[in-house]
Amino acid sequence: MKYTIGIDIGGTNTEIGLVDEKGEVIAYSHLSTTAYPVFELYVDALSDEIMKLVNANKEFKCLGVGIGAPNANYYSGLVEDAVNLLWKGNLPLKKEVEKRTGLPTFITNDANAAALGEKLFGAAKGMRDFAMVTLGTGVGSGIVVNDEMVYGQDGFAGELGHIIIEENGRLCNCGRYGCLETYASVTGLVNTARQMADNYQGDSILKEVGKENITGKLVGEAAKNGDKLAKEIFDYTAKKLGLGLANLVAITRPEAIVLYGGMIRAGSELFVPAEKYMNEFMLSMFKGKVKLLPSLLPGANAGIIGASALAAEEISKGRK
Repeated sequence: MKYTIGIDIGGTNTEIGLVDEKGEVIAYSHLSTTAYPVFELYVDALSDEIMKLVNANKEFKCLGVGIGAPNANYYSGLVEDAVNLLWKGNLPLKKEVEKRTGLPTFITNDANAAALGEKLFGAAKGMRDFAMVTLGTGVGSGIVVNDEMVYGQDGFAGELGHIIIEENGRLCNCGRYGCLETYASVTGLVNTARQMADNYQGDSILKEVGKENITGKLVGEAAKNGDKLAKEIFDYTAKKLGLGLANLVAITRPEAIVLYGGMIRAGSELFVPAEKYMNEFMLSMFKGKVKLLPSLLPGANAGIIGASALAAEEISKGRK
């Protein structure tokens, strides 16, 4: 049996897994990202964990390593000035892991890795044209066109979260105003809830708890329990998201858009209005032709599976 190694590098923890050809994690390890203030020491520790897993599973053949990391550049193999990692500058992650392990290594950002996971093992399995949109603290995306990930000229294409949907809208962490992620992320949902709770005249659990205690989870639970304010908040959020998705469809015409991340736990409270608004805003020739799907990757291992899918995809296409 053959497998690839998937590595999901987060600001706090790094998850490592051996993933078989069916997308199953057959062995697992992890290390603290923050325990290594020097990049070279981190790569030493990461490479050690990789080889421990490889050596403990010699009955299987390791094809290579895929890594999903913040600001990871598929073309250059560098992690470039990731704000939520300890190490600054352009870090040669691909080269250093290959040097230490002898294994073909591929890197990309975490949203692109998740999209490839959906392509090989999840909701977009078998699709040649789709987009995967992550709805978490921010909004990320991975876009596949004609069976190829869209990386753009410098490796950083596909920033759906930073299309401007509201002129002079909310201030975004990128420094501009009105980006999609300031409305359609969990952070955006909470900000909307706090603003709307201030002016809401009816009864709502969101008013009772105090706006500083409002969380995305609370808004989702309240909506499922019939709270009218929570439902209005999801409708507003879904309208912004639907506008962004309709714009994405006009450019890429995907077969489907897969939603991934904490927001999808809201289920129909998000999906039903988001699909409605997406089709309202959509170019008429595309209306009703694009599926909106929830991710099918298992949440606990989604990052690992996505990163491993990157390696599997690149190796299957003969790339190094």
